[in-house]
Amino acid sequence: MLAFLARRALATIPVLAMVAVFVFLMLRLTPGDPAAIIAGDNANTQQVDAIRAQLGLEKPLLAQFGIWIGKILQGDFGESFFFKKTVADLIAQRIEPTLALAIVTILLAVAVAVPLGVLAAWKQNSWIDRTVMALSVAGFSVPVFVIGYVLIYVFAIQLGWLPVQGYRSISLGFGQFIERMILPSITLSVIYIALIARITRAAVLEVLGEDYIRTARAKGLSDRQVLVHHGLRAAAVPIVTVIGLGVAVLIGGVVVTESVYGIPGIGRLVVDAVLARDYPTIQAVVMVFSVVYVALNLLVDLSYVFLDPRIRY
Repeated sequence: MLAFLARRALATIPVLAMVAVFVFLMLRLTPGDPAAIIAGDNANTQQVDAIRAQLGLEKPLLAQFGIWIGKILQGDFGESFFFKKTVADLIAQRIEPTLALAIVTILLAVAVAVPLGVLAAWKQNSWIDRTVMALSVAGFSVPVFVIGYVLIYVFAIQLGWLPVQGYRSISLGFGQFIERMILPSITLSVIYIALIARITRAAVLEVLGEDYIRTARAKGLSDRQVLVHHGLRAAAVPIVTVIGLGVAVLIGGVVVTESVYGIPGIGRLVVDAVLARDYPTIQAVVMVFSVVYVALNLLVDLSYVFLDPRIRY
C-alpha cells in the first residue's frame, strides 16, 4: 500500500507540472493586459509600462514562469494584481462557501442518483427506467445557468419560498445556511445526478446478469437482499469511480453556479480574476483545483481495496 501511494504521488508531479505550464501560457497568450486594466482608460503608455514593470510582466516568459514556480514550491501564491491581497488570503476567505456548496451537492447527488440508477436497472425497460434515463439525458443537455435561472424564477421570484441570492455561514444558523444552499445545490447537482444515475444503472444491470445473482435467487433470497447485498455491492467500484471523476464536472459547475446565485466563493473569485486578468489569482486557483482533483482520485483508488477484496495494491 505504501509503495502504491508513493508511486501515485510521484505520478502526480508531471501532471501538475503540465497543468502549471498550460495555465501559465494560456493566460499570457490570451489577449488582454492586466497593466492596462489597472491603469484605466485614461492612462498613457508610460504609466502602463510602469505598472507592467511593477508587476514583473516586462520580463521574458521563461523568467516569469521560473519566478512563479519558485514561489509556488515555497508555498507562496503571490499577490493579486487586482485585489491587492495575497492570493492565499483570498482563497482562505472564499473557501468556505465553495466547500459548503460542493459538500451539499455531492451528498444530494449521491442520495438521489444511486437509488434512481438502481431502480432503473431493477425495472429495466419499464416506464420507470425510461423516465429515469430521459431525465438523465435532460440533465446533461440543459446548461447549468439555465437551470439556475429557472429555479430562481419559480421558487424565489414567483413562489417566494427561498432567497434569490447570497450566502450565510453555517455558524450563523443552520436554517439560514440551508435555505440559501437549496437552490444552488440543486442547480449544481442536476448534471452530477444524471452522470451517476446512468453509470449506476449500467453497472447494476451488468451485475444482475451474473451467475451468482441467479444462484442467490435460487437459494430463496428476497429481491431486496439480492439487490442490496449482492448487486449493489458488486457494482460499487464503477459507481464510486464515476462519483470521483464527476468532481471535474462539479468544479466547472461551481464557477457558473456561484456567479448565478451571487455566492462569494472561489468560483466567483475566478470569474472576477479572469475579467481583471489577475494572473496570480487564476493560476493559484487552477492549481488548487488540480491538486484537489488528483487527491480525490487517489482516495477513490484506495477505496477499491475496501469495496472489492480481490483488489490489492
